[in-house]
Amino acid sequence: MNSQITPAAAPTPVRDVVILGSGCSGLTAAIYAGRSNLRPLVLEGHEPGGQLSITTLVENFPGWPDGIQGPELIENMKKQAERFGAEFKMEHLVSVDLSSRPIKLVTERSTILTRTLIIASGASARWLNLPSEQALIGHGVSSCATCDGFFSSGKEIAVIGGGDSAMEEALFLTRFATKVTLINRSEKFRASKIMLERAMAHEKIEFLPNTTVEEVLGVDEKDVRGLRIKNRSTGVESILPVSFMFLGIGHEPNAKAFTGLLDLDQDGYILTRDDVYTTKDGEILPGVFACGDIKDRKYRQAITAAGSGCMAALEVEKFLEGHGR
Repeated sequence: MNSQITPAAAPTPVRDVVILGSGCSGLTAAIYAGRSNLRPLVLEGHEPGGQLSITTLVENFPGWPDGIQGPELIENMKKQAERFGAEFKMEHLVSVDLSSRPIKLVTERSTILTRTLIIASGASARWLNLPSEQALIGHGVSSCATCDGFFSSGKEIAVIGGGDSAMEEALFLTRFATKVTLINRSEKFRASKIMLERAMAHEKIEFLPNTTVEEVLGVDEKDVRGLRIKNRSTGVESILPVSFMFLGIGHEPNAKAFTGLLDLDQDGYILTRDDVYTTKDGEILPGVFACGDIKDRKYRQAITAAGSGCMAALEVEKFLEGHGR
């Protein structure tokens, strides 16, 4: 009688560091971790490259006097990380166990064990989800006034939203635009009293409440030529002649997988101590770090994301050295 012995499955290797996200913060963390010979694994997620991957000209990243296309900047950073030994996988996180050591990550394809984790999965801008809007992102449609405000110089523009974010964007854009129209789907604006008063007092800002954007014009021309808008009370549609549309309806942090596992603020951003240390019930969670827009709701710039990615990687190296790696 023959008997077959099933070979034991090979043990799952334990990584020194896994980075969730491949935007500016995640790629910078990968560069620094790679240079420290940690062979980082980067899970690129659903939005490889982050928000820079849908940005056209980036003019405010140091070292590029003539600017650089967002996708090109991301690709350069990825190549730089790969040069130092970073490995990339087109996978996204399904679940995570932060209570075990090593940390256990489950993707749709594999189970990964790691001694440390850098969460750099960013925040996604909220859009109107109009086909015409999506077609013109980077061609007159933007979710970042501080990134693209300069390109609206001398133009009449629209800002969509009714909260503090929209008021801040509108006030900032008055430095460049000749006129800013704030479009809000409700009759009342959700912004705080002080922000609303500042916006209403500005001579360049006009308000269109109870109004929705039905279409962004200029898809064929690859340039915003106006907005088809509708008054929600009367149903009457009209054309608003603007050359730029900014979304001011906020961002959604990509941190749902960490609900209940890490301390999050009321909007779902990861709370950190000393910039990159994550916490649970107010106590630092060893070996788990966060960087970039996943924890930064204030600046949300490529350069600040890169800086925090650097800090996270340096803290990972320090943590591993302290634990005999």
